[in-house]
Order: sequence, then structure tokens, then C-alpha cells
Amino acid sequence: MSPRLRIYSYAKCGTCRKALQWLAQQGFSVEAGNVELLDITEQPPTTAELSAAFKSLGRKRLFNTSGQSYRALGSATVAAMDDQAALAALAADGKLIKRPFALTPEGATLLGFKLEEWQAALQH
Repeated sequence: MSPRLRIYSYAKCGTCRKALQWLAQQGFSVEAGNVELLDITEQPPTTAELSAAFKSLGRKRLFNTSGQSYRALGSATVAAMDDQAALAALAADGKLIKRPFALTPEGATLLGFKLEEWQAALQH
């Protein structure tokens, strides 16, 4: 089987729905067999996946700063965390993570839905 795009998504997230709709238009879907779709609240990205994203995109981009979980923690608490504590918090609560969170077959991480970034990463 060919490598798949792994997408951590949340059904109630409009940005996730927009990304999935665009992907379907590009021929990416669970039905086509080239997408693995995971509920970010039930099965968040692993610490290893988050760590790789952290290294390539930076800590700040990983957090869903407009989400309830982030607001409940508070920006000061998040800022005071060391990197390991931040990764542990993200791995423990998928709603803290900016979504959609996608991993390309090549190992790149896509956060949120920025059309230009997704087009560049998924050209075939």
C-alpha cells in the first residue's frame, strides 16, 4: 500500500472540514486509501510526532491558542512550561493542538489549513 497522509482532525472544527473538503477535491480521502483520519481528541499525535513538529515549526505554532483547553490553562501557564512539559500537555489533550494536524508521507507536518502550504507539501 502506498504511504498515506495522516490527519488528526476534529469533527466540529470548521478549519478541519475545509481542509478535508480541499483534500477530497485533490483526490485525497479515506475512501481512496491515501488518507488516515484520526480524531485528535480521542487519539492525539504521539509525543514523537509532536516533537518532530516542534523542531520543524516551533513550539508556538503547535498550540491552538483560540481553543477552550488553551484558555483554561492560560497563556502564562503555557509560557512557563519547559519544552518537555509543553509536549506532554499537547500529547495529553488533543484540543490544545492547532488543527488540523497532518503528517505527509515524506514526514512533513502541516498545521492549520494554509492552502499554499498544503499545496506545496502535497503536489504530486
